[in-house]
Amino acid sequence: MRFFPLITAAVVTAFLYLLVFERQALLAFAQAATGATEESTELEDEIRRVSVVAIQSDARTVEDGLVIRGETEAIRDVVVQSEISGLVLSEPLRKGALVEEGQLLCQLDPGTREASLAEARAGLTEARTRVPEAEARLSEADARIGEAQIELNAAQRLSEGGFASETRVASAQAAYESAQAGQRAADAGVSAAQSSIESAEAAVAAAEKDIERLSIRAPFAGLLETDTAERGSLLQPGSTCATVIQLNPIKLVGFVPETQVNRIDVGATAGARLASGREVTGKVTFISRSADDTTRTFRVEINVDNEDLLIRDGQTAEIVVQSDGVSAHLVPQSAMTLNDEGVLGLRVVSEDDTALFQPITIVRDTINGVWITGLEDRADIIVVGHEFVIDGVPVQVTYRQTDSAAPEATPAVLQPPEEVSEEPNQ
Repeated sequence: MRFFPLITAAVVTAFLYLLVFERQALLAFAQAATGATEESTELEDEIRRVSVVAIQSDARTVEDGLVIRGETEAIRDVVVQSEISGLVLSEPLRKGALVEEGQLLCQLDPGTREASLAEARAGLTEARTRVPEAEARLSEADARIGEAQIELNAAQRLSEGGFASETRVASAQAAYESAQAGQRAADAGVSAAQSSIESAEAAVAAAEKDIERLSIRAPFAGLLETDTAERGSLLQPGSTCATVIQLNPIKLVGFVPETQVNRIDVGATAGARLASGREVTGKVTFISRSADDTTRTFRVEINVDNEDLLIRDGQTAEIVVQSDGVSAHLVPQSAMTLNDEGVLGLRVVSEDDTALFQPITIVRDTINGVWITGLEDRADIIVVGHEFVIDGVPVQVTYRQTDSAAPEATPAVLQPPEEVSEEPNQ
């Protein structure tokens, strides 16, 4: 029964011995045990972290551009038609020929129109000779009415003194009224003569206009898109003489969705790459105020110089219209990912060294990467390992050195649209 007290006394004695005589060794042993535990905890924490590669990105201002598809269109395209009927007397001009403003395209046979003009001029001369005669009759009528007025006044005074009969007064009154009627007739004759002159002048003008219409001329300088009417062919009012188009300047025409039409303004710089590979620049000259009933898009027109006439009507064009600049990050295309809801975004390193998903909006693709918005002005973007982490997962970050010599953001109107298909450098 005394065995256990003896063991307890031995243990207490050993502990007191170590505490008093081996104090340093005991403390060293305790510290070593504690350090091993802490190292084990740190090791476990390191094992739980996911290694990723990130870049430190600073936002830069990039010229935003609106990409639309369209085609070229002649600034003018007119079907020149005949206003009168007649046989074509001129030799035809062949399509593709350059014509100047006012150049003769089709000359029609005058027929009897010159005789009609001579007749109208003769009628005008005759009408002009009638005016002096009518004016002379009016002067004579004025004199007669003055004489009749005097006779009437005299008869009335004599009648008042008893020296003239009532018959004489009535006769004078009738003569005066007859003179007034003659004056009115003479005045109407003058008006008729002047009307005859105006009618004759109109007939002369119509005959001259008909003769002028015999020469069908180019309304502006341009190119013939069709041959002019063949010699000997009969043109009726509304018949086509030729089609003339003007290609300098030339229009780029595109259609902008209603959700983006407010991003551009008249006067904005725009550029395009044609199907032939040629790149051109110009200014926005027109934005439609009315949407297309079918597509709900708005027509946009851009004028481009075409002095060499190498740009043709109807060529396909990829157009980029410059809009206000935005603050964006340039990131590799491979760094983009989708979350569980299918939202496009990037994973970044948060302040507590964990992964965090951030939704983004693509501004523009380039050969150097993708310009995106939606991040803070400075962000640590995970470019390798982002598919192996989710929000809140601790990460072990290795930072990649970015190329400080990377080109600055270039205006969208100078960025060729075809370059968007190339992969960014990583």
